[in-house]
Amino acid sequence: MEIFSINHESPLPLHIQVEEILRGLIVDPEYQNGKLFPNEVDIAKRLGISRNTVRQALNKLVHEELLTRKKGVGTKVAKNNITTKLNKWSSFTLEMHEKGVSFKNYDLKTEWVAADEQVSELFGISIGTKVFKLERLRGLDAGPVVHFISYFHPRVGLTGEEDFSKPLYEMLERDHHSVVAVSKEEISATLADERLAKILHMKAGEPILLRKRIVCDPGDRLIEFNLGYYRADSFTYAIDIARG
Repeated sequence: MEIFSINHESPLPLHIQVEEILRGLIVDPEYQNGKLFPNEVDIAKRLGISRNTVRQALNKLVHEELLTRKKGVGTKVAKNNITTKLNKWSSFTLEMHEKGVSFKNYDLKTEWVAADEQVSELFGISIGTKVFKLERLRGLDAGPVVHFISYFHPRVGLTGEEDFSKPLYEMLERDHHSVVAVSKEEISATLADERLAKILHMKAGEPILLRKRIVCDPGDRLIEFNLGYYRADSFTYAIDIARG
């Protein structure tokens, strides 16, 4: 087993840190080829943590069917554990490209902010923990039509040096090994306040569409919390529903 370390000053719980270490081992060719995983005692000793913490992380990966455990044998990487991405949705850039719509970036801003109550509850972190925030203003030649605000879980490991002008989810997978699998969305109608009206070049009180998107990886771990504010005169959200 490679030597890994635990950061006791990190806002991430110990069992989540262990989980990340074990996920790294899962993709190691040795373990992919059937080598037994280190046992709880060995992992706990090497990391200087309790067996219960290690067990919690292992149980999560077994539950996700990334690992299999046999009594008297040990723990191995599950066969066929590679999960493909869903192809029913994509980043906004690719979605518009597929529709033949040429969008442009009007503004892009990144910063580290303290997680508020909503973000901390969604991410399972303490209020005030630093999270990466990305704001993007996008639109047509005639003007901006959508304002995105994204918050990313600290686990993703964004630095702010990434090229956010490229398709977001491709970049997350390529540079940070965060595979996006599930999007949970909530769409509602609201009115533009003074700030949004100024950003979207409209009048305060005019209608906008608000889309809240929670993006998760194949293990249902939250990657991104996204708020999209769309000019209602520029967007229609269509959903196809088959009869059951």
